[in-house]
Amino acid sequence: MFPIGCAFVSLGFNAADGHPQGLSTPVGYMVKVKGWSLPRPRSTGPPFQTKSSVVAVMEQVGVLLELDGANVFRVRAYQNASRALASMEEDLLSVVQDGRLVEVKGIGKGISGLVTEAVMEGTWGDLPQLYAKIPPGLIEIVGIPGLGPKRARVMYEELGVDSVESLKIACEMGHVAPLSGFGEKSQQKYLEGIELLRRYQGRSRMDVGLMFGRALEARVAAIPGVSRAQLAGSARRRRETIGDLDIVVAAEPADHEAVVKAILSLPGIAEVKGSGESKVSLILEQDMLSGADTSGSIDAKLAESMMERSGDATIDAQVRIVPPATFPFTLAYFTGSKEHNIRMRQLAIDRGLRLNEFGLFSEKEAGDAIGMEAAKYTLECADEKDIYRHLGLDWVPPEMREDTGEIEAAQSSSLPNLIQPEQIRGALHNHTVASDGVNTLEEMAAAAQELGWEYLGIADHSEILNIGGRQIGIPADGIPVQAEMIRALNESWADSGDDFRIFHGSECDILVDGGLDYPDKTRQSMSHIVGSVHALGSWRNRDEIENTEALIRAIENPTFTILGHPTGRILQGREGFPVDMHAVLRRMGELNSEGELKAVEINASPYRLDLDWRLCNYAKQQGVPVCINPDAHGTEGLADVWYGVQIARKGWLEAADVLNTKTGSEMEDLLGL
Repeated sequence: MFPIGCAFVSLGFNAADGHPQGLSTPVGYMVKVKGWSLPRPRSTGPPFQTKSSVVAVMEQVGVLLELDGANVFRVRAYQNASRALASMEEDLLSVVQDGRLVEVKGIGKGISGLVTEAVMEGTWGDLPQLYAKIPPGLIEIVGIPGLGPKRARVMYEELGVDSVESLKIACEMGHVAPLSGFGEKSQQKYLEGIELLRRYQGRSRMDVGLMFGRALEARVAAIPGVSRAQLAGSARRRRETIGDLDIVVAAEPADHEAVVKAILSLPGIAEVKGSGESKVSLILEQDMLSGADTSGSIDAKLAESMMERSGDATIDAQVRIVPPATFPFTLAYFTGSKEHNIRMRQLAIDRGLRLNEFGLFSEKEAGDAIGMEAAKYTLECADEKDIYRHLGLDWVPPEMREDTGEIEAAQSSSLPNLIQPEQIRGALHNHTVASDGVNTLEEMAAAAQELGWEYLGIADHSEILNIGGRQIGIPADGIPVQAEMIRALNESWADSGDDFRIFHGSECDILVDGGLDYPDKTRQSMSHIVGSVHALGSWRNRDEIENTEALIRAIENPTFTILGHPTGRILQGREGFPVDMHAVLRRMGELNSEGELKAVEINASPYRLDLDWRLCNYAKQQGVPVCINPDAHGTEGLADVWYGVQIARKGWLEAADVLNTKTGSEMEDLLGL
């Protein structure tokens, strides 16, 4: 995972809207960051510092303290505080003013005082000295895969390494390997990591990562002697971006050598980084995708689209080969997350057991045995479900394994019945040639029908959207023309008995003051309004409180239906504008309780995946329906709904929580048609 100290910009995006202009663009490139600085206070506070600012500072301080050699407990205190504040659903100012911050789990007395000072006064205690003390180049070094703050500090103290460039020189001259605890392997790994960054690697979008992962999984599964191969890691957990790929392979020990040899001969391997009896480390390139059968998990049209998007990307992969009896344990371990695994291991300890990638065995029986030697004492587990059962848990779907409450839900048999892609009946945010799409109404409708949908929502851009001096949106006087085209198509389907219809909406710009584009009368003529922010420069240059207030004003407009790509982020391209989404969702929940329909979008484009999965369950708790929309600008883009469903699953959503699992007739009723 790339740390805070690295920023990434993806190429080939429409500057105003963030939609891909071409599909063969690089995954991203690194922009050098010259260190961190504490945020300036707001002039109108309190709050002088917003929650997002405080969360960022807590996370940064955790890294800076490690670089400074601070006590591990102090480092963890800031790491825990950052995580606790990020997930806190209440308004930070209210909690601070009520003196309740110290009651928040993960916030100690000292940090509570610091946060209170930041919020109420705008200052940060003695943190400015810490920020000034750490050389900016050390923050860059922490961005190298496998090189954390502790080792960066050792190399700084012992060798004077204070930048990526000086680290590269030190490694090439052989000065890193002799350091205590490092060695030749570490030295080579850092050189590879520097090269990794140079080659635009690290994390890939979900679509690119999954395509490579599924292709490698399929090819390895077809090797003689392999009884099972399965993708693990962040890809299996469906993170919005995916790091190195992990494939876990089951094969009898006698077949391991032949399996490794077959893996090394697969097409699409740019480089072999290492191989042994049970592990192969590779860099994969585009040829890995050619001819690979991924249809078992992703449909053919989606797979074709993913291949186009991958462009000239490469990705690192590790294949681990284990005996069949060990497979469930290795799969669970390398699926992660780290936090979930820690909780699982503690549950095992509480039962006098030891859990790792080799097995689940009695601590008493295993004694001092480790690795495969200890695995001889393992409890028999045919699959992952048996592991969870031995620990008193229901099986947790991989998407949910992030230590966000899934352990407690599994203990009480209250895990959600996660939504499935086939439960989607349509989508409400899509574009045609009338704005910036590439296909006609008829073509988009035909593609939606091929997917088995009952409806398609058209939401072309409103008239204010302008890119490079060219008007993209539909002028207000053009709306009746589109409405008549849609009416005629709907009548033809009704006359022929086809259970399909188009809903006529608009992706209406949310203006800086929270107003909506188009006159009220124009918006009132439509079935639904997807309100979206596109003038990101203005929104990103002011603080989250102003943005939150403006967004809530827009949502309160009676014509507003769906909040589109809520933060405006582009994965690996740009951060979203600052906004308190908890406050926005709370207000949307209040409006829904009053009988208005206010939904929040998971924009399913793999370039966005916004709403963030971490907020999905909160939307559900507030009674805010989620609408999974592909934001398709062409027929192929409709299939992107699949990615949105993965994010919804990761966010604990069931079919009933998702607006577009409703039938066509149910949607007509909800939209008041």
